[in-house]
Amino acid sequence: MPEIIAPQRETTHARHADSEVLFPIREVARLTGVNPVTLRAWERRYGLIQPTRTESGHRLYSSTDIDTVHRILDWIERGVAVSKVGKILARDDLHSVPATASRVDTELEWQQWQGQLRLAINAFDDRQLDRLYGQIFSSYSTAVVFQDILMPLWQQLLRHLGGFGHTSEWLFFDSFLRSRTAQRLQTVCASSAPRVLLSAIAGECRELEMLVAGLLMTSEKLAVRVLGMGQPFDELTLICDKTRPQALVLFSNRAPGSEFPTRLKRLALTLDCPLLLAGDASDLAQQSLAGSPIGCLGNDAGLMQRRVQQFLSGQLDT
Repeated sequence: MPEIIAPQRETTHARHADSEVLFPIREVARLTGVNPVTLRAWERRYGLIQPTRTESGHRLYSSTDIDTVHRILDWIERGVAVSKVGKILARDDLHSVPATASRVDTELEWQQWQGQLRLAINAFDDRQLDRLYGQIFSSYSTAVVFQDILMPLWQQLLRHLGGFGHTSEWLFFDSFLRSRTAQRLQTVCASSAPRVLLSAIAGECRELEMLVAGLLMTSEKLAVRVLGMGQPFDELTLICDKTRPQALVLFSNRAPGSEFPTRLKRLALTLDCPLLLAGDASDLAQQSLAGSPIGCLGNDAGLMQRRVQQFLSGQLDT
């Protein structure tokens, strides 16, 4: 059993209720795989985590702190320097909805759905998973279903790969979601609406992330055609010449390398349509692409949809 400690009295950061469960640093290290030296460095040097202190000075971490550690690891794995992670976390927190009573109730509902999904995943019960999937879609918008319920659970399972059975569970859930998302995307795109092409940058996202982005970008006024994973970057011009899309959208969730802006600018010069960038990389590369013809869409459903329309109508400058 992991050791759980309740503080006698908080000396700093009096942000936790007395009844909240708190974890010592060695337990956080075990749960996250981040050693105590690194955890203390993230606190002192970068201010990324602010644990509670006991009277004797021992650090105690909440479940929110542990989640923050996982978020930090997520960005580091995507190639973002730890010195820049703080700004990204602050940006994400700034865009989050305030924790009103109704928001708390809504998030509790989402967690309950995720709990039921976990049971179906743990049992590898595809029929129950399909029933829950349908029920969730009948209750919420597409954006909420993916951004607040399904993808956070998918990411949680992805973070915990390695334990016995965990990889099989994640593969089961990932395969299910890829199949259902592709079906839904094909259905909503079967229209005469103007079409854009969406292509992943090789090795910089998983297929499900791109499919979900395509679905969230789609609207009554715009259809999205998703190109296959592994699409050669150098052949994108050829495909655009033959299909004449309204725009080409590249998707990446990794931090862009030093050559990334140059590659995009060269590609943009060969296209007869606008070149746009979506995913977390678009926020990270926005400064380096300033003044170029490449538009950055972000990774939020409403923002991507709105910005695509604005770029195509000429109402939003790159």
